[in-house]
Amino acid sequence: MRQLNSLQNTIFIMGGLLMVCGAGMSLFRLGLAPYVYAVGALAFASMQMLQRYDGPSLTVRRLRRIMLLSDVLFIVAAVLMFASQGNPLGIDHITYVTYIYQKWVVVLLIAAVLQLYSSHRLGSELQ
Repeated sequence: MRQLNSLQNTIFIMGGLLMVCGAGMSLFRLGLAPYVYAVGALAFASMQMLQRYDGPSLTVRRLRRIMLLSDVLFIVAAVLMFASQGNPLGIDHITYVTYIYQKWVVVLLIAAVLQLYSSHRLGSELQ
């Protein structure tokens, strides 16, 4: 795997911290939470997408694709987090909040589990 330089590594770590802060802020229903999470998700995903693998191992390539899928799901969770803040479709408020609010949390959970699995397996496969 191609390693990140020190600036990219800093952006990667700060993106992860911003994602955690944004998700935590949403528990307190702060209006700034989607913005913090979205900036973190974009930084985290973009830096992770810069890492490339050009080796022959099919297992590492599969795990890399799973990791990229989780990056896309992190960004989808950010979009759904923004959607949970407002009501652009004019749907009844209780119905809208129930469906959208639960969806971004579920998407975030799926992305986190995929990220955890793929990063753990990638570490052992590359050794």
